[in-house]
Amino acid sequence: MRIHLLEREQLVAAPLRPVFAFFARARNLERITPPWLRFAVLTPEPIEMARGAEIAYRLRLRGIPISWTSRIEWWDADRLFVDRQLRGPYRLWIHRHEFAAVPGGTLVRDRVRYALPLGAVGTVAHAGIVRRDLERIFDFRRDTVRQLLG
Repeated sequence: MRIHLLEREQLVAAPLRPVFAFFARARNLERITPPWLRFAVLTPEPIEMARGAEIAYRLRLRGIPISWTSRIEWWDADRLFVDRQLRGPYRLWIHRHEFAAVPGGTLVRDRVRYALPLGAVGTVAHAGIVRRDLERIFDFRRDTVRQLLG
């Protein structure tokens, strides 16, 4: 299994606690995900974000309906959380969200370790499609967070 890494870093011109609180609300993922994915959180509110919480989503990836379930593997309020895909399109998806107070606001870091299914076919799909799609998704996320939080 070939594991890929996506890393992003963004300075948000807002204090740590409100920034972390924004990301800790699962429903906000709908706001920062591109509309072309038709992403929706299926788990009913309230969602208690804590270690062990499971959250179900639905999206359309290149027109294909996808069900996705994640579990919060690690939770350290105002500092970091880690979610892992339990069910979804990837063979492996572990997303680490880190937050740090810095001069001028909050540094937000994303680190995603992921692997695709289907062996050699997955490798070709990553090179031709998946990597670019993920970059577009995280670019949209960055721009939307900047608009919403500063």
